[in-house]
Amino acid sequence: MDGRETRLPCESDGEAQLAAAAAQEASEANILLTRSEKGMSFFPVSGAPIHLATVAQDVFDVAGAGDTVIAVLAASLGAGLSILESMKLANHAAGIVVAKVGTACVTPDELYASLASELASASVNDGRHISREQAVAQRWAWAREKLTVGFANGCFDLLHPGHVSLIKQAAATCDRLIMALNSDASVRRLKGPSRPIQNEESRAAVMGAIKGVSAVVIFDEDTPLDLIKALQPDILIKGADYTEDKVIGADIVRARGGRVILAELSAGQSTSKLVAKAETAQ
Repeated sequence: MDGRETRLPCESDGEAQLAAAAAQEASEANILLTRSEKGMSFFPVSGAPIHLATVAQDVFDVAGAGDTVIAVLAASLGAGLSILESMKLANHAAGIVVAKVGTACVTPDELYASLASELASASVNDGRHISREQAVAQRWAWAREKLTVGFANGCFDLLHPGHVSLIKQAAATCDRLIMALNSDASVRRLKGPSRPIQNEESRAAVMGAIKGVSAVVIFDEDTPLDLIKALQPDILIKGADYTEDKVIGADIVRARGGRVILAELSAGQSTSKLVAKAETAQ
């Protein structure tokens, strides 16, 4: 319901509670009150009310927002979620709908992205090492800020000027850059038992200290495909020793309208060469 059913004002929480009480007197039912830009409130017959602020960032058209709330709330309660969990889902769904022009639907991916963004920290843009779950949340929080997200990956065992050049080129293509590092176990599978030279935490610390790196994520698979599927980056950056058809995840990024960038290589730069030179020197 909204305030029109009782013809009472619902601007403040107190006014909303009075309007809900009037509706409860007639219906003897719990009341969910949608409150436009103020979000929504739930008034149980007994117990404390629940107030949720709106999550909408941009409002283009409020048509269908109330129907979306009813539909998502009913589906969520039917699936066994609590009233608070159901309200959160409905609130996010409504926020997505009002950002579209005309009556619109909410996709599962849109709803997931909106929910995930709540877990993000506004301060992440300092190269810190974060978990996969935090990275997904951060990616969608940046998306809500209309920031483009780039993604590059590799072992980055012994960081050299070629790596730094690639990272600089990658950072120049996007607003936020996520660097994905193969875990120690992944590096051993790919390069042999003597690698990596530096453990994953050391590699993440060095990588995160480079200007332009927003966050560092470690993945345990041999390829970053699953991570790319989870993050859905806008831009995928790989070295020019690859062709675009050989870049893992390129099809996923292009399917969303994103771009694949092949960064120029620095001649003669290689971790394997550095390792071989060090072994020879010994």
